[in-house]
Amino acid sequence: MDKNSLAARDAAAIAKIQTLRFNPLAATGGAGSYLQDEDGRRILDLSASATAAALGYGHPAVIEAMTKAAQDMAGASLLMIPNEPATALAEQLLAVTPGEGERRVWFGHSGSDANDAAMRVASAATGRGRFISFIGSYHGCLTGSMSISGHTAMTHSLPRPGLVLLPYPTVYRPRFTPEEVLAMLDYQFETTCPPDQVAAVFIEPILSDGGLIVPPEGFLKALEARCRQHGILVVLDEVKVGLGRSGKLHAYQHDGLTPDMVVFGKGLGGGLPLSAMIGPAAILDYAPAFAMQTTAGNPVCTAVGGAVLDVIISEDLPARAAAMGEKMRAGFVKLAERHEMIGDVRGRGLAIGVDLVASRETCAPVDATMTAKVIYRAYELGANFLYVGLNANVLEITPPLTVSEAEIEEGIDIIDRALGDAASGVVADQSVQAFMNW
Repeated sequence: MDKNSLAARDAAAIAKIQTLRFNPLAATGGAGSYLQDEDGRRILDLSASATAAALGYGHPAVIEAMTKAAQDMAGASLLMIPNEPATALAEQLLAVTPGEGERRVWFGHSGSDANDAAMRVASAATGRGRFISFIGSYHGCLTGSMSISGHTAMTHSLPRPGLVLLPYPTVYRPRFTPEEVLAMLDYQFETTCPPDQVAAVFIEPILSDGGLIVPPEGFLKALEARCRQHGILVVLDEVKVGLGRSGKLHAYQHDGLTPDMVVFGKGLGGGLPLSAMIGPAAILDYAPAFAMQTTAGNPVCTAVGGAVLDVIISEDLPARAAAMGEKMRAGFVKLAERHEMIGDVRGRGLAIGVDLVASRETCAPVDATMTAKVIYRAYELGANFLYVGLNANVLEITPPLTVSEAEIEEGIDIIDRALGDAASGVVADQSVQAFMNW
């Protein structure tokens, strides 16, 4: 590697504890659904920076909102004084997010801090210290949000004392039925976890980093009903799959849920650091100065957030995501006719998981090295995407909500070739060793 290349400089200057690298892509720019690689190639980004670039790169509405807010900047903080963009975005979020009673909005920089704040204020306001979440869940990488996550990437840090981790049921490769999972929770309530000690359940309406798992029909609604019986708050983590990506504005709407608190991040900022949490005034007004961050809610990020939300709603991007996602899923289903490695294609809207298997009969996942080879080869052919899942065997396809039909066809064609080339040994083991850290 050239010591002056961006990749080499990155490796020498940026801490590994902050990074995940899935292929050699080193971006020097971007436009629409494409990133500009350091080598001069345009790379189709089927990840949208893990969904953060909801409208792609360089969207006119984002540029206009950012420029206007920065040129006449109404302070740099929401902490000491209100600003128009933050207040307007809060009003927008309240208007488009169903809920009962008086509610408030909290702003942060990422899904990690929003889930962290939701956890802390729910516990403080209810006087309850325990939580429920799922094996495979990823709610963030701050001390609090990490402590209620159940992903294998979190095993370096102990879960929060008293946390109840449930299996997330799946139709493909089922380990526990929805009824068995609910029975586990009932047994916990009867024995080691009195429900009056539980402040909230944290739910991903699609288990994203756990493998793009769509919950079986009726499961989340039954879980919500149990929580209602015991006064347990229902928190919906929409950070990765919310705001149109699933084919509805809110992913939890597919399951008919009525959350107490909703957490947004990633795509809300259109690529800028922005998160939000909506909840009852009785919870979020618990105490002043309880969850402060100096630059959270700053006018530049919130102006962009308002512009992103405007575009999503005015252009009906949820409906577009549903239609484009159906085309993309159909493309992957067709690829499965030629590639035995594809065991399952699942998801909602433009949140698609392609489950790679060593055997369709046993549904045994491929070795993580093979997944890495598919992604590496796709990069060589001109596309970027990531892998997820507790076995690192699920291709995560989450392009910008603005992705075109032609770009979907291009992406399917590249992945078709990448699957065949990886299976036939075109990519050497040593080529992917640096990209197997998730």
